[in-house]
Parts: sequence; structure tokens; C-alpha cells
Amino acid sequence: MHIFPDLKKLERKYSKELTVVGVHSAKFPHEGVTENIRKAAQRYELEHPIVNDNKMAIWERYQVNSWPTLILIDPDGKFIGRVSGEGHFDVLEAYIAHTIKVFDEKKKVDRAKVVGKPEKIKPEILHFPAKITAQSATQRLFIADTNGHRILVATPDGQITDVIGSGKLGLKDGSFAEAQFHMPHGIAERGDILYVADCENHVIRKIDLKAKKVETVAGTGKQVWTRQGGPAKTSPLNSPWDVLLSPDGNTLYIAMAGDHRIWSMDIAADTVQILAGNGREAIIDGPFANSSYAQASGLALHNDILYVADSEGSAIRALDLKKKVVETVIGYPNIKASLFTFGDVDGKIGTALLQHALAVLYHEGKLYVADTYNHKIKLIDPVAKTSTTFLGDGKPGLVDGKAPQFYEPGGLALLGDKLYIADTNNHRIRVADLKTKEVKTLELKMPK
Repeated sequence: MHIFPDLKKLERKYSKELTVVGVHSAKFPHEGVTENIRKAAQRYELEHPIVNDNKMAIWERYQVNSWPTLILIDPDGKFIGRVSGEGHFDVLEAYIAHTIKVFDEKKKVDRAKVVGKPEKIKPEILHFPAKITAQSATQRLFIADTNGHRILVATPDGQITDVIGSGKLGLKDGSFAEAQFHMPHGIAERGDILYVADCENHVIRKIDLKAKKVETVAGTGKQVWTRQGGPAKTSPLNSPWDVLLSPDGNTLYIAMAGDHRIWSMDIAADTVQILAGNGREAIIDGPFANSSYAQASGLALHNDILYVADSEGSAIRALDLKKKVVETVIGYPNIKASLFTFGDVDGKIGTALLQHALAVLYHEGKLYVADTYNHKIKLIDPVAKTSTTFLGDGKPGLVDGKAPQFYEPGGLALLGDKLYIADTNNHRIRVADLKTKEVKTLELKMPK
């Protein structure tokens, strides 16, 4: 997903010359289902056609061995090059420009050809909500309406009291009505101040709920792959996915999915820095500097332990902020196959499995986990070292009651004994009673 911005730039620049065809060779079984691919294409607003290569036939024919791999084919249908990994826009742009020049001279560039049309989506109040945060003192919910490019403030019964952002995709500060976001995700709260991981803008935004203003406080708006931190506003970031404030409000923890690290922001000093991670996509425990993560996507904090939902490793990690070491709560660290050890298995940690978990929440000694690709909420007991299904039957769906179904839940929040769930692919917020396990769909009501 981190190469989509580069692909979109190339598609726009060479709209009449370049045809992009996505070939999706699934890592997770969930990703091999055509309907799930369709939902992902909608979520990331992709406009090119996609082939479901679920048996990896195209992958093998082109001898691909890593995600992502980009292959260039000339107008004669011949292979002319490939790149693997992220951050290759300049190389790709140069090759494409050169190829167009060469084949224009041969009069072989067909500028009339159009492949694929983006699918229209029926508008709803929410559009792929990724994250949700709750504030107990004021009984407010803060919802990342991710593909609506805005933040919604709501009461526990669903009355929306504020709409933050114009709904237009962009990076613009100002009043609630003027501000623009690009796929906002995690939200951290403290009083009347919110911090938002504005994921596809690669920045952190600050929202003043009293002044009704939005301000960019970290990141430049440019996605980069090599960085070390520094002054917050001049330090480029890479796909911040979740944010969490320390209890004293002085430190903002950032799950930086794009560079597989955990960052922190010193609010008073106005600086950002790498907290943990060497940038390698893997599940490796040990000292912060030597540890590895794989698309860190969710954060929770209890005392001095920062819990991380490490999605590509289908793992939950525990970072000891005092000792500066990380241990894996559930997952398979320090082995070559750690990124490919996943599933839907309850039981003792050591045999239990998750599949692409995107959120974690600590409550009364337990960890509630959005086990996203299993369409479940799991309950992990770090002391008993067990992982069990709390909600969901593993099938995608929109069913309330005591036998609920979800469709890629991605965010969790708690108010009293109610668990609020951002049910991403259902475009809904679901509410679960922790005592009865009964689930209801929150009826959101826009302000009049």
C-alpha cells in the first residue's frame, strides 16, 4: 500500500501513455478472496484494473520473490525491467519517460487506449473508518472517517457534534470547515486537543476542539524512506498509522507503519525521533535499537508497557519503556518465517495465531485485539498466556446480537463497559457490551 501514492502520480503524469495493471498475489488467505480485494481497491481509491493472482501463477512466471515488485512492459509486450520494494519513483519515472520517447519515434504509443474504470461507491456517513478513540471525562467519541478524509466527534449514542475537515482530499490547515486530510487513521486525545495520524499525508495534525482549528505539527507532507528525526515540522514521516499520548501529555507515540518503526514526539521540544526499530521489516525482539517491526498499526499503553499491534507479523509486541527492550506477546519473533506465521487459532501463546491484527486495547489486565483479517475481536491474557476469541465467528458480515459478525475491524475504544469497534469494511461503528457480549450497530446522526 505504501507504493500507491507513487503509482497514482505516475498514472496522472502519463495518463494517456501508461497503463497500470495490479497483479495481486496474496500473502494472507484473506487477501486472496476477490471480494476482499475489491474492498481494498475501494479503500485505497485505486483506479486501475487488478488481477487476482491467488494461485501465484503470474508471480511465478515473472519470477517475483518479494512484495511489492513493479515490472515494466513496453508497447511491444516485452519485459524491460523491474524494481522491488518502495521508494523508486524517480527510477520508474525515468524509465517510463525514456520508453515513451523511444516508442513515440516508432509511432507505437496508443494514447486512445483506456483500461478499467473506478468503481462508484454508494455514499454513507462513514467511509472505511479505520480508528476510533474515546474520552471518558467528556463522554466523547472521535472517529477517523478515513476515506471520508475527516474526523467526526460523536456522543456515545451516535449524535455527531462536530465534523472536522471539509471531506476533500488534501493537506490544508485552518478551520474545521476548511481543513483537509488524506486518509486519517489513529487519534490521540487529551482534553480539547487531538493528535491525528494523517496517514497518506505523512504528517501529524493537531486539532484544537475549542478554537475549532487544525494545524500540522509534524512531517512535511512528503513520504521518505530514510530519516532520523529532528525538528518536528521539518522531519519527513512515512505513513503514520496510529498515535497515543503518554499520561502526562508530554510524549506522543507514533506507530510509523511505512518505515516499520515506533517513533515518539516530544510535545514541548517540538521534535520527533525514532524510539524503537532498525527499519527492517521483521519480528525481532531485544533492545529497542536492534528490534524490528512489520507495519506497526495500533498502540496501547499500560504503566510503562507500550503495546503494539504489528500487523504484517500478525503479532502483538510489548515495549518496556523503562528497560528499552521489546518482547513479543503473541507471534513468532526471531525466526525467518515470522512474517508468514499467521492464522486463526485460539489457545496457549506459542500455538495461538492472529491474522493481520490492526488494533490493541488494554483493559483490566487483558488485551483486546482487532484480529482484522479473521474478522474477530480476540482477548489476550498476558499473565495466563492465552489468546481466545471474544467476538465474531471468523466470517465477514454485518450481524448484531450475541453471535455477531464483522468485516475487517480495525479500531477499538472503550467507554465504561462498552467496547466501540471501527468495523472498517462495513462502514460502521459497532458497540459491544463487555459483560453480555451483545453487539449493536451505532446509529450515527449528522448535526442538523
